[in-house]
Amino acid sequence: MPTQVIMPALEMAQDSGKILKWLKREGDAVKKGEPLLEIETDKAAVEIEAPADGILRDISARDGDVVPVGKPIAWILAPGEQDLQGFRNLEAHSASPVAQQIARKHGIDLSQLKTNGARIEKADVLSFMARQSPSLAQREREKILASPKARRLARESNLNLEKISGTGPDGAIIAADILAAPAQPGGTASESSSVWKIMAERTTASWTSVPHFFLLREVNASCLVSWRAQLQKRGDEKITYTDLLVKLVAASLRAHPRVNAQWDKGVLNLLDEINIGIAVATEKGLVVPVIPHADALSVKEIAARRADLAQRANENKLRPADLRGGTFTISNLGMYGVDAFTAIIHAPQAALLAVGRIADRVVPAAGGAPGIAPMLTLSLSCDHRVIDGARGAQFLQTLAELIEEPLNLLV
Repeated sequence: MPTQVIMPALEMAQDSGKILKWLKREGDAVKKGEPLLEIETDKAAVEIEAPADGILRDISARDGDVVPVGKPIAWILAPGEQDLQGFRNLEAHSASPVAQQIARKHGIDLSQLKTNGARIEKADVLSFMARQSPSLAQREREKILASPKARRLARESNLNLEKISGTGPDGAIIAADILAAPAQPGGTASESSSVWKIMAERTTASWTSVPHFFLLREVNASCLVSWRAQLQKRGDEKITYTDLLVKLVAASLRAHPRVNAQWDKGVLNLLDEINIGIAVATEKGLVVPVIPHADALSVKEIAARRADLAQRANENKLRPADLRGGTFTISNLGMYGVDAFTAIIHAPQAALLAVGRIADRVVPAAGGAPGIAPMLTLSLSCDHRVIDGARGAQFLQTLAELIEEPLNLLV
């Protein structure tokens, strides 16, 4: 039977998605699991896969459209199926959620209503009410439909909902409408992407709700530099310091499982998997794609996956699975000449490692004489609900020892 393609919910707070580009045209044959279209959500731009084999038909949302979560945007017909009319007829007597809500509130029997559309909508219920009680119907018309998230964003941006057109079901105002709304007198401009705006929301939420503390440590990176140079000589793959740090951080997390944990609704969860998120700056905002099971991968495998994720992040081709399941995050600004910095935790994770550049500094050498060595400053951001100072310091000690002598990985 035909399979509906719907706007997916990729995260709990998402109420809509913007279609960036269809990768298949109507009438094309598609295979289950192959990329079907690209959408932009609150978190990132991602590819959506076809849910079934068949022929793509009846695309109802075009490039640039903002579509509520759960709304059908196309159909896939199985081999041998010719049309969709029989399946549309099954929906002839259905009603939208808003229409059902109003009908329940006023004791209206929906079986009494007629509609020219595929289902009974808000307008059909209000037209029926107007014949019974015009004033009551008018009050319902004047109510502004908006999602809770849209109302919150409107308050924060000082926007008047009455001056915003909704694109959600029954004309409801959704978060995407607020983000796309022009500035109002006394309000704020909405010029940046939804990815950037949601990044701002989430970092604010993490900073204001998570009790952060920070541990800084300077590490001699001589062996790290040598290790990378040796690996570069052995193959054509580009190996970065981030790749090496992913390997060393994963080993350190295995030795200190309390750092590989989450605080969730008052409960401490120790996580079995070690999935390292890599902070990637794109033109639209910061995204954190994840390298799963990093502790089981070689440096070469980590480098290949990191390069692939970074490329697809910048091309807006990340998949939903690329952004899920992270247990720890690394943010490296060394390539921008930053010596050291502290970073906001990527909640609900319990810690984040901020990495500065490797720079030659004067340090004590053998016998106490001054010498020059490549030094690296690490900053560990910790959630104090999960990690205390001693545990954080022990994790950082293990990581520092591995950086200063990577051969300890073999022990």
